[in-house]
Amino acid sequence: MVRVAREIDGCGAGRSAARTRHCAGRSGRSRCPGCLSHLQIVRFMQADIVIVGAGPAGLCLARALSGAGLKIVVVEQQCLADISEPQFDGREIALTQKSVRVMRKLGLWDLIEPHARAPLRSAKVFNGPAPGALEIGHELSGHTELGWLVSNHLIRKAAYEALLQSTATHADVTLLAAQKVSGVKAGEDVASVTLESGETLQAKLVVAADSRFSATRKMMGIAANMHDFGKAMLVCRMTHAAPHEHAAWEWFDYGQTLALLPMNAERSTNAHQSSVVLTLAVGQIDEIAALDPEAFARHIEQRFMRRLGAMKLSSTRHVYPLVAVYPERFVGQRFAAVGDAAVGMHPVTAHGFNFGLLGVENLGNRIIDAKTRGLDIGALPLLQRYEAEHRRATRPLYLATRFITDVYTNNTAPAKLARDFLLRAASRFMPFRKAIAASLTG
Repeated sequence: MVRVAREIDGCGAGRSAARTRHCAGRSGRSRCPGCLSHLQIVRFMQADIVIVGAGPAGLCLARALSGAGLKIVVVEQQCLADISEPQFDGREIALTQKSVRVMRKLGLWDLIEPHARAPLRSAKVFNGPAPGALEIGHELSGHTELGWLVSNHLIRKAAYEALLQSTATHADVTLLAAQKVSGVKAGEDVASVTLESGETLQAKLVVAADSRFSATRKMMGIAANMHDFGKAMLVCRMTHAAPHEHAAWEWFDYGQTLALLPMNAERSTNAHQSSVVLTLAVGQIDEIAALDPEAFARHIEQRFMRRLGAMKLSSTRHVYPLVAVYPERFVGQRFAAVGDAAVGMHPVTAHGFNFGLLGVENLGNRIIDAKTRGLDIGALPLLQRYEAEHRRATRPLYLATRFITDVYTNNTAPAKLARDFLLRAASRFMPFRKAIAASLTG
């Protein structure tokens, strides 16, 4: 039964342009009749794995498992057009070398055009208005670049296309678009997922990949430690007069945090281009986001102390709340969480999606190994081994990120002295700089 090519495209594999427009932008708030057409026939479905969430982590896990002899169902509340043709959302993902290797293995990397992959060759950390910075160069990592920057929406699109290609061969994945989960239950032998439309899915394992605020995780009774930083970040692309030399900036200024992610040159003008990230209190961010493009550009120039020269807005602007999330457990009976549903990172250390891919690889390998050996893919001991390994890999950096954001966004006099001392000491301590480089490359 080939469901990705037919049902992964719930609006019709050969849908017209008019049908595509009909679905676009609905984001699951109301359902397109075309997205539900196949569900009018299927009221009950049996699967090996149900993945809730068709974001990058959910799609990558489905792709990693495709071809292993498993029947996989992916449930996503967004309409198919939003999954297959995601729009620019402002977020640029800093990928480690290890993450790029995983993406190559899954077939994603070559689906992203080269110009959309920007090399990250160094990272600079600034403290307040001081001109000096802690610099981590690519030469400390043994690579020609620390990593790569790719837009989030392009990663999502590549993950969808890679899954389509694999399923065209293996016919083992069904994507139920424009569907929302209303309930999850897990027993000793089987788990069930109930959809708002009335359908029931049964599987040996349910995987949550539905954001850091995962409703699926909550339905399983798993609590999470959430830290609301009380701030929001504004993200957009801007061109600027001064070259960025493919260096990322993290600028812990007083009263604000700025970041600069170096992108490849703007296509039409060949101007230097970067993703700009401004973090402030929510009210301040909303006021700045409402400025007209010219006033916005002059405002951002001033916040960067004109270190980049004249700047110009080159994309839409997007605002996101800053909330870090770490669940008390990653697994339960016939249940596991991956991606942001497992670890929702503050973006300052740029490891959110890298941890997502790490979890996908870890869990995927264990599931495939169990399937090959004829073992239960949803057995709790298997899931607990995934949890232990993923916790060891993520917990230290999660806590370190909390420490960094607490110290470097605290503007009291003792904190200012402490952060200046820490940066100066780090600049002189080569093993520490090499450790940061190793972390950035993965």
